[in-house]
Amino acid sequence: MTGKIRSKSQMMKNQIVWFIPTIILFIAFWLIPFGYLVILGASPDQNTHKVAYWSIISQSQYLTSFITTFFIAALVALSTVIISTIVAYFLARQHFVGKKLLLSLLTFPQAFPGAVVGFFIIMLGGRQGLFATISQSMGMSKLIFAYSLVGLFLGYLYFSIPRVIMTLVAACEKIDIRLEEAARSLGASRWRILCDVTIPSLSPTIFSSMSICFATSIGAFGTAFTLGTDLNVLPLTIYNEFTNYANFAVSAALSVLMGLLCWLALVLTRKLAGQQWKNLL
Repeated sequence: MTGKIRSKSQMMKNQIVWFIPTIILFIAFWLIPFGYLVILGASPDQNTHKVAYWSIISQSQYLTSFITTFFIAALVALSTVIISTIVAYFLARQHFVGKKLLLSLLTFPQAFPGAVVGFFIIMLGGRQGLFATISQSMGMSKLIFAYSLVGLFLGYLYFSIPRVIMTLVAACEKIDIRLEEAARSLGASRWRILCDVTIPSLSPTIFSSMSICFATSIGAFGTAFTLGTDLNVLPLTIYNEFTNYANFAVSAALSVLMGLLCWLALVLTRKLAGQQWKNLL
């Protein structure tokens, strides 16, 4: 009896030892910074003198920023997953010389910061970029897209694909080929096999990858800042309100909104991915 009491006491001490650094980390890296942002966002906007949270949902420029950011992030996430899944499935099923090198090159751009990605887009679609030079040499007007929605979309896409393609390749390699062969032996077409076997097997990874791309695109600053686009996206709006206008309340409120948006996206996709895993099991 005494041994059991001592064992429980020792177990509680071990739990406390591990719990202390965990709670310190939680307080220092999440509770204090985010709590201060929430409080600061409740202070008056220096322009309207209303609570900043009310300002960001009642003024058109902030709503436009939110809608534009959400639209771009959703489009990038969807496009990234579609392109990466097609490429990953091919790479997982095909074996050829230089496959590992190709995989390394496809994932290499994830080492680039957003500013470098923005510079690449400018070199391709800027005023003195490759496409502008080619189109001008052909007697047409300069083809410039780096500073528009297209340029920002391509920059985010280039930034996102390398971050999910290896995960999808691994998921494609884990698909049970016997299920596809069984469906094929029963007379299922390629399209039916894709819809009923392949995609359901990949759906948890697809949802997870989509959430990562969405959250990354929501908060991506370096690419948008380098492009100097006139598009009103949340990271640039927060930067302008904080740096150029010293409107700390609005920048804090927008930061809270952006954080909640990313968190909701992650929670939703995890829930969907969990349901898909249960269906597979």
